[in-house]
Amino acid sequence: MPESRGEKVFVTAITVFLILFSIIAIIPLLSVIATSFSSKSVVDMNLVTLWPKQFTLDSWMYIIDRPDLWKSFFLTLGSTVIGTVLALLMTALFAYPLSKPEFRWGSVIMMGVVIAMIFKAPIVPYFLTVRSIGLYDNPLVLVVPHILNPFNLIIMRTFFKQFSKDLEEAALLEGCGYFRMLFQFVLPLSKAVLATLALFYGVVLWNQFQHPLFFLQDTNWFPLQIKIRQFITDDNVIMAGAASTADLNYNERTLRAATVIFAIIPIILVYPFLQKYFVKGAMIGSVKG
Repeated sequence: MPESRGEKVFVTAITVFLILFSIIAIIPLLSVIATSFSSKSVVDMNLVTLWPKQFTLDSWMYIIDRPDLWKSFFLTLGSTVIGTVLALLMTALFAYPLSKPEFRWGSVIMMGVVIAMIFKAPIVPYFLTVRSIGLYDNPLVLVVPHILNPFNLIIMRTFFKQFSKDLEEAALLEGCGYFRMLFQFVLPLSKAVLATLALFYGVVLWNQFQHPLFFLQDTNWFPLQIKIRQFITDDNVIMAGAASTADLNYNERTLRAATVIFAIIPIILVYPFLQKYFVKGAMIGSVKG
């Protein structure tokens, strides 16, 4: 059916608005990228806008040669990958029985899930609880508190409700148990929602800041975001190991810009591979009854 004039005007207006919003959102990122590839002299004179001036890789070479940054990077990468896999596994094991109307305690448990989603635990009791189970100054604190999110659980539960009940009943009659049903039939057909939730969990784990700030004191266990905070707030940390010579073609501002871009590159690289599943999984998981 052809669109009416009003619909065309509405679509055009929304398109223009989104384009303008995207441009506004990307300008700061372009400015940071340009700063990271510019020489210290033009940065000191505030001559860099959206394009590098006096292009140089010196800031990036210095950042790449920092072993402490790479240590934090691989710690964050490992906790993100392991945490995302465990989170998807726990969410699926929790969501599948809750999607079954015959599960007696499903409604009661779902009420608790919704309450947990709406009312967050106060910081002090939460801190004391996490510390009491041995996660204080323990790198496992980067993973364990994030392996189950109520909102993501609701999305996966709603997604699982779309599967044919007749198909599952036929599999059960053939001797297929619920665990086998989940891992051999349901999950392979749930790539859309798994990819969506993997992105949700992965972004949270990659960007986590509050948990390591509260629970980690040993600098050897500092994840990437805490290390970036050190670089941004402490000139002595970011310039540690730099040669004390006037010939350096970088300064604190160019190094900070390079560090920020260094931290967001993995998410930018992963997102295009998950994008095709993202909208489909989010819409099905949120709308299906």
